[in-house]
Amino acid sequence: MIKGHIHSIESLGTVDGPGLRYIIFTQGCLLRCLYCHNPDTWKINEPSRTATADELVNEIVPYLPYFQASGGGVTISGGEPLLQMPFIEELFEKLHAQGIHTCIDTSLGCANDTEAFKKHFDQVLAHTDLLMVDIKHIDNEKHQQLTGKPNTHILKYIQYLADQGQPIWIRHVLVPGLTDAPEDLKALGTFINQLGNVEKFEILPYHQLGVHKWEALGVPYALNDVEPPTDEDVERAYGYVNFTGVTPLTSVK
Repeated sequence: MIKGHIHSIESLGTVDGPGLRYIIFTQGCLLRCLYCHNPDTWKINEPSRTATADELVNEIVPYLPYFQASGGGVTISGGEPLLQMPFIEELFEKLHAQGIHTCIDTSLGCANDTEAFKKHFDQVLAHTDLLMVDIKHIDNEKHQQLTGKPNTHILKYIQYLADQGQPIWIRHVLVPGLTDAPEDLKALGTFINQLGNVEKFEILPYHQLGVHKWEALGVPYALNDVEPPTDEDVERAYGYVNFTGVTPLTSVK
């Protein structure tokens, strides 16, 4: 029996997908984003709890009226949820049997070219209604400086999602001095506008709300001197990206 490694749960979230969401934050992540607000989810196999798909479904089903009234459902986030794809596949299959909308919030930071990853990824997609994908940086070198990992496989799998007609939302954290260069934002826009499956694009302003977690873990925080972007900075960034809202492709699943 597969057990998921769970960091925490938010029973009725409003910002991680459409409608009211039951959000499951998984444990473990391969990226080390300089601005991460959940560094306590980094370590793999150090969960606050473990749970089977059946246990979680039993906890989730009572929220079905809220999902139905708001167009919501279940979002699995992290950490990086795709580190636990066999568990997600089982959970989402059971949620679909209950008529519950499913969403994955991912950076695709663990994506690779192995047959095992591709197999499990396709199996997860078969039961996934929406993916919310964080593009940390469009420039590969800057992505490595920001997260510790390259973005080549990330962009490759985002393109794969487009080829499959899988609906996605794209998110980008705007960090002054790191992810806000006009040329990079324009390149990001060029990339996402050619995909054809992006239903929504969001810029998330950088904040320091998770700094206390770094301090509690004894990990130095490198961005103490970085101020959050202003509303004008965010609006300007949207202009550089110039997301056109391309009509989504017809799903081929």
